[in-house]
Amino acid sequence: MIEQRRPAVLPPELSDGSVTSVRVLYADLHGVARGKDVPIGEFERAVEHGLAFCSAIMGTDLRHTPVVGGEEGYPDLVAYPDLSTMTLVPWEPGVACCLADLRPVGDHAPPADPRGAVRRAVAAFEELGLSPVVGPELEFFLCERDPAGGVRRYVDNLSMVYTVGPQADPRGIVREIAEMLSGMGLGAFAANHEFMNSQYEINLHHADALAAADRAFRLKCAVKDVAAMRGLVATFMGKPFNDQGGSGFHIHFSLERGGENAFAGGEEGGVTGLLRHFVAGVLEHASGLMAFLNPTINAYRRLVPDSLAPTHANWGWDNRTAFVRIPPERGGATRVEVRVGDGSANPYLATAATLFAGLHGVRERLPLGPPVGGDAYALAGEKAGPPLPATLEEALDALEADEVLRGAMGEQIVGTFLALKRYEAERHRTWVSDWEISEYLHHL
Repeated sequence: MIEQRRPAVLPPELSDGSVTSVRVLYADLHGVARGKDVPIGEFERAVEHGLAFCSAIMGTDLRHTPVVGGEEGYPDLVAYPDLSTMTLVPWEPGVACCLADLRPVGDHAPPADPRGAVRRAVAAFEELGLSPVVGPELEFFLCERDPAGGVRRYVDNLSMVYTVGPQADPRGIVREIAEMLSGMGLGAFAANHEFMNSQYEINLHHADALAAADRAFRLKCAVKDVAAMRGLVATFMGKPFNDQGGSGFHIHFSLERGGENAFAGGEEGGVTGLLRHFVAGVLEHASGLMAFLNPTINAYRRLVPDSLAPTHANWGWDNRTAFVRIPPERGGATRVEVRVGDGSANPYLATAATLFAGLHGVRERLPLGPPVGGDAYALAGEKAGPPLPATLEEALDALEADEVLRGAMGEQIVGTFLALKRYEAERHRTWVSDWEISEYLHHL
């Protein structure tokens, strides 16, 4: 075997000769991992010069159509490895992995960079002396291919919620992934079967906003990769089955000032005015946020009454039927939970957009209305709060009309995202579905 030069840029714990390739990854606007595998002898060059990609990847839909990019002649973007994110990949011996920062080439416009949006949101809070802390919660389904080319659920028994061990995970795959993520330093601290058949959750510790979004992105990558290696299919799609509820992406937010929780304190409810302003900002921009938090046609099949997913823009004290829940913990654990997110959401876009919405509430000291009590689905009129968009198209219209979110997220992200998703929605509108064939073909 030819001896390869060990690059000086690797951290000491990865420089013992066992690493043969470095996987450099970034998220596209869908949240899908894109990147390159770099042989270890070439990695130092990649760090210095970056890795070139066609920037149209950010405007390409999931059916492989480049919707945005041709008008500029399909220029490059360059991905520069962020060495602070370097870690071994336990399920692929010899492979290390790091995330990348995206930059334009020459005079071209900056690329639509989801990770960069989180950085900008954090910087905006830091101007106010505040640091966002985020805790992501992601649910997913595990499936296996059936002989006909479809999928069936890995475990298909009712009432397995919070069950662990071989009954809930016969091959130990979810436990294995959680152990690997913990060993990688990505904050995984627990795993369990969730409420729906073959639905699981791996819990991640809270962290500063960028690290938390990175962890959520890498969790999704790990779950899908390890499942594929074990002959299964993992999906974060919001509602993959008609007879089951959906997978959510709940995100917890707090703000620190001087190392202390700035949401903790106050007489009413034990929370500060800062928390109330943050929540008011999130609710003010709820309709526009829906495009990033629920970015697919399918996502809106999940948002129905009695689903533990909200249908109106409201908030409540420890109320899981509300858009924003204030969990009961106080002191250092005081936080808000945004409960509307779909499992398919891009962790970076969802985190950045929600932070920018909360930032608007903080800057403008927006007042927070009264909470909802009890079953928010049973409320009507003003008591329920404004209804959320019921379709992706409505959410895209709301995002386009939201000048604050558009300005904060940047036209490169929002314009590309709107074009991409409107193209997706139009494809869906003209597609003849199995439901239509079953419903109409014989009778009409």
